[in-house]
Amino acid sequence: MKRLLLLSSLVVLWGCSSKAQTIPGTKIPENQANRAIIDSVEQYRLAVERKDTSALLLMASKRYWEDGGTPTGGDDYGYEGLREVLSTRFRSAEDIRYSLRYMNVARRCQGDVDPESNSGCRAYVDVLVDASFSITNALGQRVRPDMRDQNQFVLEWDPQSERWLFLSGM
Repeated sequence: MKRLLLLSSLVVLWGCSSKAQTIPGTKIPENQANRAIIDSVEQYRLAVERKDTSALLLMASKRYWEDGGTPTGGDDYGYEGLREVLSTRFRSAEDIRYSLRYMNVARRCQGDVDPESNSGCRAYVDVLVDASFSITNALGQRVRPDMRDQNQFVLEWDPQSERWLFLSGM
């Protein structure tokens, strides 16, 4: 009986120790690279809730490009367009709640990259967005629309500032 109990305990301990650690609240493996990427997106999320256009622009690459998803391309914009979009949308929004559920993080690097370095790397972060905000509509009524969507943030490592910058998805 003692051998059976000991064997059972060892199996349970082995099973627990062989599980990969994940970032709390996600199924994303816990490691330095994934943590840094998620921390960058969390800074973005908090800046959205604060309506901090200046902080958001500092998080965007000068090569930022947003594809509006239409075939004409008339709604596509770059870094300067991002500045206009942020200032315009934040002007009328109040009480912003912006929640992200992290579904996947993929880091892709070009060439021979030191595992400790992010130089030449891009990160692709898949999230489910749950957001709401208050606005005053054309009738002067205060409304609070909810938004649920999925999104992908694309970030690139900037060796000059030694941080992740957004290329798209903001």
